[in-house]
Amino acid sequence: MNEKILLTKEGIVELQKELNNLLNVIRPKVIEELKEAREQGDLSENADYDAARNRQAEVESRIKEIENTLTHAKEITEAAAIGSISLGSIVTYKNLTTNKETIVKITGAVEADPFKGSISNETPVAVAMMNGMVGDEIEVKTPVDNYRIKIIDVR
Repeated sequence: MNEKILLTKEGIVELQKELNNLLNVIRPKVIEELKEAREQGDLSENADYDAARNRQAEVESRIKEIENTLTHAKEITEAAAIGSISLGSIVTYKNLTTNKETIVKITGAVEADPFKGSISNETPVAVAMMNGMVGDEIEVKTPVDNYRIKIIDVR
């Protein structure tokens, strides 16, 4: 995988914190649980041992995933022009069909979490907004239908 993974500075810091916690807190705990389960004797019917092995596999997998992401991460820099929408921008827009206002932060796909207000730069609405400015009315094209939005604010 040679493709860069787009992350905000905050996203990089969060992944580094998670990796540090996994390496220095969670992994040692899992190793200890594995050791205690082994001491119980017969491993063939030892549910604690199986659970500890599964947890160890999950932890090691997540460590590898984060290390890979950080290795290929490209930090999203501030918007190129004041008011212009780009990666890292926080955008308030109004859906002109429903009259509903929405605030989103445009991030790379790895960081996106629509439930927390961050969307991937690959979503139809983010693609449509890129390089837009306050006041622009833009058509958002989706596989299902199209709709229009108006950019209210960009930070």
